[in-house]
Amino acid sequence: MKIAVSGAAGRMGKRILALAHERPDMEISGALETSGHPAIGKDAGEVAGIGQIGVPISDNISEVVKNCDVLIDFSAATASVTHVEATAAAGKAIVVGTTGFSEDQKRQINRAAASTRCLIAPNMSMGVNLLFSLVGKVAGALGDEYDVEIVEAHHRMKKDAPSGTALKLAEVIAKALKRDLASDAVYGRQGLVGERKPREIGVLAVRGGDIVGEHTVSFVTGGERIELVHRAHSRDAFARGALQGASWLISKPNGIYDMQDVLGLKASK
Repeated sequence: MKIAVSGAAGRMGKRILALAHERPDMEISGALETSGHPAIGKDAGEVAGIGQIGVPISDNISEVVKNCDVLIDFSAATASVTHVEATAAAGKAIVVGTTGFSEDQKRQINRAAASTRCLIAPNMSMGVNLLFSLVGKVAGALGDEYDVEIVEAHHRMKKDAPSGTALKLAEVIAKALKRDLASDAVYGRQGLVGERKPREIGVLAVRGGDIVGEHTVSFVTGGERIELVHRAHSRDAFARGALQGASWLISKPNGIYDMQDVLGLKASK
């Protein structure tokens, strides 16, 4: 299977390239970065720290997509929309791990992705995707007697807040509790905010240093607190998940999938 990586010179892109290089079932066929990036023209393997692999980093999405079976995209929201459209036009599969999409960008992606094989997930970690399943079950079992708070922590360079993973956790919980996230979510608190409303789903973001990713979901009531916690120790958890997702996606019919499909945690499409 020929793999191309978008955001190839970024933190995630370099780990995906390194781990894909170790797999006998995958060949790195392309690497993509934005125009003007200092890594353009450099060997993708050297940038990733694995030695020369004969694949230069390019800013030409059409050429990169033409030569791959699956594009793995960890870039920026605007670029990801373009990449989904390009892979759909070329009939190639795409795995999207980018976060921070606007509602309009989500609609653009959904329109384009429907005509190809597209796996979209705010977090590619196996553990986090199991957490998505668990929090829905816990929320449904506990009901409205428990207050729900989500705290996420990431490195100081992360551009979007709250994280896509925290937002997904909030969406799953809101669905299980039959709440409207648009009106019940509270993103941080400041000042005299008054007593906590019973239906609130709190979402708070922490940024600092080199934290890879931590998510804590607390269900709190009088006398007890239940916490579900996921801590990523390195980006390899996300990179391995993305590669597993690509391997799973390649044989599937056209459609939009997520990591819950990959893990078999919901009905197959």
